[in-house]
Amino acid sequence: MQDFDLTIRNGTVVTAADTFPADVGVKDGQIAALAKGLAPGRRDIDATGKLVLPGGVDSHCHIEQLSSNGVMTADDFYTGTVSAAFGGTTTIIPFAAQHRGMKIGDVVADYAKRAKERAVIDYAFHLIVADPTEEALTQDLPAFIGKGITSFKVYMTYDRLKLEDRQILDVLLAAEKHGALVMVHAENHDMIRWLARRLLDRGHSEPKFHAVSHAPLAESEATHRVIQLARLLDVAVLVVHVSGIEAANAIRAAQAVGARIYAETCPQYLLLKASDISRPGMDGAKFCCSPPPRDEASQNALWAGLADGTFQVFSSDHAPYRFDQSGKLPKGDKTTFKDMANGVPGIELRMPLLFSEGVGKGRITLNDFVALTATNHARMYGLAPRKGTIAVESDADLAVWNPDKEVKIGAGMLHDNAGYTPYEGRTIKGWPEIVVSRGRVVVEGGKLQAERGSGEFIPCGAPGPIKQERKPSTEMRLFKALIS
Repeated sequence: MQDFDLTIRNGTVVTAADTFPADVGVKDGQIAALAKGLAPGRRDIDATGKLVLPGGVDSHCHIEQLSSNGVMTADDFYTGTVSAAFGGTTTIIPFAAQHRGMKIGDVVADYAKRAKERAVIDYAFHLIVADPTEEALTQDLPAFIGKGITSFKVYMTYDRLKLEDRQILDVLLAAEKHGALVMVHAENHDMIRWLARRLLDRGHSEPKFHAVSHAPLAESEATHRVIQLARLLDVAVLVVHVSGIEAANAIRAAQAVGARIYAETCPQYLLLKASDISRPGMDGAKFCCSPPPRDEASQNALWAGLADGTFQVFSSDHAPYRFDQSGKLPKGDKTTFKDMANGVPGIELRMPLLFSEGVGKGRITLNDFVALTATNHARMYGLAPRKGTIAVESDADLAVWNPDKEVKIGAGMLHDNAGYTPYEGRTIKGWPEIVVSRGRVVVEGGKLQAERGSGEFIPCGAPGPIKQERKPSTEMRLFKALIS
């Protein structure tokens, strides 16, 4: 008879593929057995009437990161990971952010030190590439891919981060050659800059004009363009934080012809609208992110994309800034929409919001929920099968979920350091009551059970496809060999 450190019994286990009654036996931080009637562990948790889900993987969040405007996010690795854990997430993948002139090695070393000292759950890293020099492309990126940072993010907008198309092609080629995935923030920089300048010249500076300047066409044009760049080289890309119906349609059309295009969306695009940004005074700034929330038609299109497989991952894009002069409002009530720090908090509510609004309202299945919040992230970033599922020999990252628990959202109940939530006052149904990370109970009874610095860096492996990818043609293989 096996001796377990922890047994979670009488619950309904849910994975991306199956739903079944079983006990979960945990030993040495891993799942050791899945069966009915397991022997008692040193500690037993009764999950009668509850769901036992894989701990979430949030592969798009900005933690302890300096923005391109020089503003530090409100959450460090302690508050950010505590907040994630309370929302059922047990692994995060934030960004070691290079800005122009910075050495990638220095960026990663500094970020790794911050995480090691503070994180309470496990983490991996992406790398933001803003200065793709020859040294970075041929030496730094391959070296860090070998150390487990196998995904890069590039921007098509923001003055201090934007890459030209030729630079994006360079990064795509380097990533493909060395086994990495490129994430793309797709918005047309010149469209946004042109619109913003004309709005400001005419005295239109309120938060609501952020949504006007970040027009849906700026997103759809850049999305279409990066799809063509990826198709030119026949490489995989992930278009992140998709907000609009036209961008979603462009991605779906590219996938239909076999392009290696993946897509992500976030809670703010399913539940917030441009009309929220139009609230009086500076209140609209609480809803400003890039790209901004759109309209109901876009929301419906994104829900459809989650259900039909257009979107493979659902992330928070947690970008928390205090609602004061240290963050969102650097010039107080004189702050223009161009001065504001872009981003909204959401790491703790990512999974509960999707469960309530998606599973609870019949828009997606429970298995889809697990895939979108955990399994597909782990597969995409080379963390599977260690993370993102419930299986023997996988890490014991688990969330005991009460599907009937109703929670009224308020900033005071959350654990991030933003001090506000754009979902204030909403009532949602379904909440993680116990969260386990590598066999350790980290959240129980509304209290944190984990110590600062107890999370671990988990190196990513080669990115894995979420769906079957077609093989490149002979002509494409020859072309890539010639230009590599």
